[in-house]
Amino acid sequence: MDIEALFWKLYRCPVEADVRVVLEDEGLLESPSNWKPYGGNDNNYGVVENQQASPIPALVEKITNGIDAILERRCLEEGIDPKSPEAPKSIPEGVANFFPDHKNWDLTAHRKQQSEMLQIVADGPRMETSLIIFDEGIGQAPEDFEDTFLSLLRGNKNEIHFVQGKYNMGGAGAVAFCGKYRYQLIASKRYDNSSEFGFTLVRRHPLTVSEEVTRKNTWYEYLVIDGHIPSFEIDEIDLGLANRRFRTGSVIKLYSYDLPSGSRSVISRDLNQSLNEYLFRPALPILTVDTKKRYPDDRNLERDLFGLQRRLEEDDSKYVQTYFSDEINDAEIGALRVTSYVFNARAEGRSSKDTRSTIQREFFKNNMAVIFSMNGQVHGHLTSEFVTRSLKFPLLKDHLLIHVDCTGIKTGVRNELFMASRDRLKGGEESRALRRRLASLLTSGRLKEINASRKASLNIEGNDAEDLLRNMTRHLPLKQDLAKLLNQTFRLEDTREGKRQKPETKKKTESPKPEKPEFKPQRFPSTFQIEVKAKDGSGLPLVMLPAGSSKTIRFSTDVEDHYFDRVSEPGELRIALLGPEPSESDGGDKPGRLTDVKSVLNVVKSSPTSGTIRVHVNATDDLDVGDAVTLRAELSQPSGVLEQVFMVKVTDPANKKPSKDPGDTPDDRLGLPEPVMVYKEPRGDGPANVMTWEKLDESGIDMSHETVVHPLADENGLSAVYVNMDSAALLNYRSGLKTPEAITVAEKRYFSAVYFHTLFLFAITRNRKYLIQREAEDTDSVSVEITEYISDLFTNAYAQFLLSFDTQELISALEA
Repeated sequence: MDIEALFWKLYRCPVEADVRVVLEDEGLLESPSNWKPYGGNDNNYGVVENQQASPIPALVEKITNGIDAILERRCLEEGIDPKSPEAPKSIPEGVANFFPDHKNWDLTAHRKQQSEMLQIVADGPRMETSLIIFDEGIGQAPEDFEDTFLSLLRGNKNEIHFVQGKYNMGGAGAVAFCGKYRYQLIASKRYDNSSEFGFTLVRRHPLTVSEEVTRKNTWYEYLVIDGHIPSFEIDEIDLGLANRRFRTGSVIKLYSYDLPSGSRSVISRDLNQSLNEYLFRPALPILTVDTKKRYPDDRNLERDLFGLQRRLEEDDSKYVQTYFSDEINDAEIGALRVTSYVFNARAEGRSSKDTRSTIQREFFKNNMAVIFSMNGQVHGHLTSEFVTRSLKFPLLKDHLLIHVDCTGIKTGVRNELFMASRDRLKGGEESRALRRRLASLLTSGRLKEINASRKASLNIEGNDAEDLLRNMTRHLPLKQDLAKLLNQTFRLEDTREGKRQKPETKKKTESPKPEKPEFKPQRFPSTFQIEVKAKDGSGLPLVMLPAGSSKTIRFSTDVEDHYFDRVSEPGELRIALLGPEPSESDGGDKPGRLTDVKSVLNVVKSSPTSGTIRVHVNATDDLDVGDAVTLRAELSQPSGVLEQVFMVKVTDPANKKPSKDPGDTPDDRLGLPEPVMVYKEPRGDGPANVMTWEKLDESGIDMSHETVVHPLADENGLSAVYVNMDSAALLNYRSGLKTPEAITVAEKRYFSAVYFHTLFLFAITRNRKYLIQREAEDTDSVSVEITEYISDLFTNAYAQFLLSFDTQELISALEA
């Protein structure tokens, strides 16, 4: 058999059907002697198939292996054993050591040149794309294939700390998405030219008639010729790569790869965006390449990708309003860095609907609102339901992306959080606890202020609908069981007041506060000062920390807000423990013995905000009331650090006296949500501050003639019901009425029916604890929020039904 000719026949096959023809022509399709079980075990089906749940994260594992191979090659070229103590201890250290010019990758030309070492190239017809993955990495000799490419669960990289791979199985995950027959071609040559160019073909074993009876399952296997990996000599060959011929490294072809909807078109654009989401911050840039043969009219068939973080943090971003981070560091979980990216409600003068659609396509193609990464690769995610259900920030539902960097968490915590497939979270207590921790962090910081600001823009004074609501609730003859149902969720005895109003007290006259000077942010800090007035006996700033609670410590600085988060030249705030008490010999202003602050304090550090850095601390069980510790805060800068030494002392918890005012008794029920009539344009005969479609659009709420109602739920439950008074349902119904009086009654009837049906639907769904699901294309069913469900229900003919239905009791109540 001509081995070289066999390789080219296989490599040039555009789709899996052609591979099958080649194997049949060569007499290899049904030849048992030419196939060996993957991993040396014909019970491998569960390992290969039970990995990534979708094709994009499976493909990411191939890319990750390519990055590992390039780093390992560079290590060997430096004369360093990758498993030795001299080798880098982390991926960032490896990149810094082996690519000293890596900072130039922020420049397009340098990044593009580097990305050519790791390419994804499209082949085959548009609707049945095959993918070629090339890396100019360490490569493997043919005799080593069975211990590397074709091995399973051997932990080949466990002792190499500057690579991502750990489990020795991720590379097999993509095979499960290779067409019907699972064909994958693997070819490689050792980086130092010490081997021939070897290749093999992986497939799912086609069961014979007898095997269908005797075997419970099939298995994966690979091609051998005369019992060995086929190989032949090469100097360089043309594999259709961008701007280079293949000399050494590895190339893998995935035939008829099952790309999901949204990633099937030009891969240099669509697949590029999907991969960017899963490679939040890859160690090396990657090149995605499509071909003129597939898309002759496309002008940009080669695009590099270097992670979603860089796209989000571009200085000229039209979509990202702001971003900031919080860093958690405690003894229980280790270190977590949580970065929130808030998108604009509208961009480039477009409507909120168009802006939201673009943001979804560009940044949320895989419906990942909260992403958890290790060394830049996403290992799991939560959907936008976290924003609505856990954070209760509905206005940010489609405008918030949260990145949780888990690289610094403890190994035990990591093992309980992530599946070995590295594409999803486990459903255990650890992931639920992390979810609660994130919700607590994000609902008490800057994100809460942003949500409140967007909500405040929706407030209007003198709302005519409130008078109508009072009249309805006062006279509406609800039957006892209906009133009881509503009263379980809403307080019907009031309209918007909530708790009983207290008598007004005379406010003290306050002198005007002096205006703060304009904050002028600097790229690097020149000032750093703790904002604490109290001092201890030696003059150190003193922070009093009540036992069992947390304390916010503020530091003033002049550095820009993104100093901790920016890709280029980021800074860092470090908190070090100097000792259990200040040094008396030097007054406590000199560095002492550095130990781990996590042993005594749980620390959360936030990004600078307009010249203020907030650090939240609470004591661990190792500190008792009366204990004091000395800390040093260090803010990095190019010439060194700016530092502040201070003391934290644990005090008795503050005793809050119980209130004697019965009006302060907690009531979990809500006041009735604010009723708001919304019009397309300001009304000539109405108040100037009427709510309009445009005002809602500015806050990211889209309303059109098709919309009937938009219920708004926040951390307090259903807070407002925006009823569209220019909906097609009402306008069509009004068109048949002849008198102003009839039109007025119809409008009241429409508004009250929509408002109260919204209340009942919300109350029933919430009280009965229903979870609403909707089928989605190319994925499992997705969760739908109650408010989204109600809005969609009214949009689809429900409002017309209510207008046409005779509700005489309701009309009588309105006329009372």
